[in-house]
Amino acid sequence: MSYREGRFWQPDVTVATVVVDGGRLLMVEESVGGRLVLNQPAGHLEPDETLIEAALRETREETGWEVRLTAFVGAYQWKAPLNGDGTGGRHYLRFAFAAEPLHHDPARPLDEGIVQALWMTPSELQAAQARHRSPLVWRVAADFLAGRRQPLELIQHLP
Repeated sequence: MSYREGRFWQPDVTVATVVVDGGRLLMVEESVGGRLVLNQPAGHLEPDETLIEAALRETREETGWEVRLTAFVGAYQWKAPLNGDGTGGRHYLRFAFAAEPLHHDPARPLDEGIVQALWMTPSELQAAQARHRSPLVWRVAADFLAGRRQPLELIQHLP
């Protein structure tokens, strides 16, 4: 049965921020399902929040960094695989942004589940693909590294 036939379906809308300084990418190491995984600063869009506000908030909450968004990298759709117990299979719609770091607050507590924020070179991140939270992590980074940048004006919020 499809959504047209009455089944409700809604993807998880998320944001991610590619923060670069001196050729290194700001990443988070987080505990998910008993594993330590790597991700960009990322998270879910909250009610009454713009995509840009969400990207800035998630970066601050997960890393302690205040950043300035500089570009829109892209929109990505991904369906997580089903687990053996039938869980999983969620659909994600990720909006990725590029940013530059402005100020770090090392005393700021990081979000629950975040072990640490760390700076990685692109080759270190690529070599650690087995630890990426999802295939979105490298795809977003690779697109950014390939020069994919669009103006932030492509993201419109209508009040």
